Amino acid sequence: MPNTSSAGLGHVPVAVYSCAADSPAVCEAERRARHYADARHWHVAGVWSDDDPAVPLDTRLGWSAITGALASGLVRGIVVAEAAHVSNDAAQFAALGVLIRDRGGFLAEATNAPSRHTPGQCERRRVLFEAASGWTPWGHLVPGIVR
Repeated sequence: MPNTSSAGLGHVPVAVYSCAADSPAVCEAERRARHYADARHWHVAGVWSDDDPAVPLDTRLGWSAITGALASGLVRGIVVAEAAHVSNDAAQFAALGVLIRDRGGFLAEATNAPSRHTPGQCERRRVLFEAASGWTPWGHLVPGIVR
């Protein structure tokens, strides 16, 4: 499945996966993973989940559906809210990421949102808001402003 249209504008289809014993945890994980994908302009092609984290990953029905979607080209990546949904530790998560990369895809953990703040942005905003309100620390230098 091509991921780029003829107009040159593309999207990255991803799958969202979660595994938790209770429904509210699954909903929260899906929400976080979707937010992560949306922030990167990735298209969520499907959402799969499993309800028993004790079951080995390769025997979970939702995970099997995702690997099938990855193999068929329906998705190019998998987004999880936390590494714990698919692995027991960081090394296992990294190994799973390598395995998925070898199959032509990627695995992303939705824990860190992209930073939209630049250095000094808060200070610049404060100065702009103060200027918009008419207050300035240099008021004694501007004619007509009395402090």
